[in-house]
Amino acid sequence: TPADLIWPLFVTEGQGVEDPIASLPGVSWWSVDGIVSRAKEAVSLGIPCLALFPNTQPDRRSEDGKEALNPDNLMCRAIRAIKDACGDDIGVLTDVALDPYTSHGQDGLIDDAGYVLNDATVAALVGQSLNQAAAGADIIAPSDMMDGRIAAIRDALEDAAHVNVQIMSYAAKYASAIYGPFRDAVGSRGLLKGDKKTYQMDPANAEEALREVEMDLAEGADSVMVKPGLPYLDIAIRVKQAFGVPVFAYQVSGEYAMIEAAVAAGAADRDAMVLETLVAFKRAGCSGVLTYHAAHAARLMGA
Repeated sequence: TPADLIWPLFVTEGQGVEDPIASLPGVSWWSVDGIVSRAKEAVSLGIPCLALFPNTQPDRRSEDGKEALNPDNLMCRAIRAIKDACGDDIGVLTDVALDPYTSHGQDGLIDDAGYVLNDATVAALVGQSLNQAAAGADIIAPSDMMDGRIAAIRDALEDAAHVNVQIMSYAAKYASAIYGPFRDAVGSRGLLKGDKKTYQMDPANAEEALREVEMDLAEGADSVMVKPGLPYLDIAIRVKQAFGVPVFAYQVSGEYAMIEAAVAAGAADRDAMVLETLVAFKRAGCSGVLTYHAAHAARLMGA
């Protein structure tokens, strides 16, 4: 049903902006006012939650990603605008990672050799999480894959009296080849120096996923995510069977783009593909799915 869907949206600067993303046909960057309109649309369709991602302007990016801590940054302004317009009728899930804010495109802080610094990054992620929670985020979703960040964020949220803010951990996030369109959408593809294989997971490794999930749950995660989606349904079902917790999957940008490319080539029917892939996630035990097809799927379901 539409209640199983989370709708990822990309927010950009400006007023009245709807700017199509070339590598994600049918998906656009929206200014804050447009994001509010999408939130109202989601409420009308029965979609319970939005996932927000900022397209930070180049002059706001830096080596240390300090814009993530700005209480008036693009993400925080969008959160407040959605909550002002829709209140508790819609949930807001916010991405916690530094790649939308760093000039080098990595999810964390780096040393002179370009190596990502785990512990220093965790401190920055805690500040970013508190910033988003103060703006009204309902669910903090760390996508960075640093070790120990769930415990640090949970403790900080409790200390700051954000006791009802949930954490959905990107617990099993693989170093995948199908994230490209997303990196276009957040403006980091051309900036990325090196790769993310030192902290994202090896696609050949299934056992590590279970260890990562176990660790994040022990540290205080309320739910966990498997990313990407369809190529990793085996991971989703193993996590569900092993832990019995809410498991979400992210049907990532490359998966969406492949469906749209097949439709454009006349090789597939969009409606049938969208519904069949979403059923596959539910069949694998997922509690919900982040998908760029959320609004379209909700309409197909008769919302």
